[in-house]
Amino acid sequence: DNWAFLYAQRLALKQELPLHVCFCLVPKFLEATIRHYDFMLRGLQEVAQECAELNISFHLLLGYAKDVLPAFVVEHGVGGLVTDFSPLRLPRQWVEDVRERLPEDVPFAQVDAHNIVPCWVASAKQEYSARTIRGKIHAQLPEFLTEFPPVVRHPYSPSCPAEPIAWEACYSSLQVDRTVKEVEWATPGTAAGLAVLKSFITERLKSFGSHRNDPNKAALSNLSPWFHFGQVSTQRAILEVQKHRRKHKESVDAFVEEAVVRRELAENFCYYNENYDSVQGAYDWAQTTLKLHAKDKRPYLYNLQELEQGTTHDPLWNAAQLQMVREGKMHGFLRMYWAKKILEWTRSPEEALKFAIYLNDRYELDGTDPNGYVGKLQDGNMGWGGCLWSICGIHDQGWAERAIFGKIRYMNYAGCKRKFDVDQFERRYAPTH
Repeated sequence: DNWAFLYAQRLALKQELPLHVCFCLVPKFLEATIRHYDFMLRGLQEVAQECAELNISFHLLLGYAKDVLPAFVVEHGVGGLVTDFSPLRLPRQWVEDVRERLPEDVPFAQVDAHNIVPCWVASAKQEYSARTIRGKIHAQLPEFLTEFPPVVRHPYSPSCPAEPIAWEACYSSLQVDRTVKEVEWATPGTAAGLAVLKSFITERLKSFGSHRNDPNKAALSNLSPWFHFGQVSTQRAILEVQKHRRKHKESVDAFVEEAVVRRELAENFCYYNENYDSVQGAYDWAQTTLKLHAKDKRPYLYNLQELEQGTTHDPLWNAAQLQMVREGKMHGFLRMYWAKKILEWTRSPEEALKFAIYLNDRYELDGTDPNGYVGKLQDGNMGWGGCLWSICGIHDQGWAERAIFGKIRYMNYAGCKRKFDVDQFERRYAPTH
């Protein structure tokens, strides 16, 4: 279920050539820890196995693409290169670096297999809100939301077989924090991800429309880790979920709004706004209001360590933080509350954003994702309550002015109590010490 892969195979078949799949394993990436790398590498073991069954060579290259891929291209006499897309700064730089070092006669294509409507097709500019992009995306879904053709067993074999992958060496090449452990509830890989999709459709989809804002209810898809690592395609999830629209219209429409419109709005923001992870990326009204209230007295001030350990005065916030640390996933409704409180309890909006992004990217299995930086998913189906939406009002509107927040939307403990059984959630994620 990957349009870049399908396009590459189509080119290879047309030219009657073998097909190689390369994954360049970088030793570190932003705040990613062994939790993220283990999920990714175990998923890649499944990819390697599937490629072998399809007579497609799979290569795991250790190092940055610019250092290992051009040499691979020359050594194997590769005739063309196809890559996937991410709107984030680092992966875009990787693509640029490879482009500069490729032999001149090797064409290089990029396919947005990440979004259903490709990012640059959905809109040619930064969109202001879900309202301004929704129509553009829905108008193009009939063209792009189609069933995937199959990847076929490749008829042309490479002249020399791919080297067997030393998975242990892959792990030891990593320069990442190994103290943030893997989680138990999420098994990496496409097979496991599709099983989660199936259980969502049969067990949880019916209550998604009505209960997705309740952290105590099992109403979410929980698919974000598999989406994030490309182990399950968002497009596949939408195609499957839409089959149940007659029975669960409200839930299916809400899921499409989240997984397509809101998700692609976040990708649009990161693609067209180079300051997607800083206060400078916010709208003028938000920057002005935050600046105006930057010196307001904070009711509490916490440092990064106190936040990370979940030792604030607020038991609901602590419980949400501990859920993220233990499970690699915080309920989406709480992710908004969590980020907004960081704004309230730190020295400045800049510090708040820095802390929120650090904690999100370090512990969330779907960290380092456009939706973690920007997305506003009030139902939290994907588990993304974006830092810039919560702290800087991106894709939101101005609200009544108040201390610290200015015109940024405010959330408080009493409001959460009105929405769900806060005590139940706090008990479930109480500190163990």
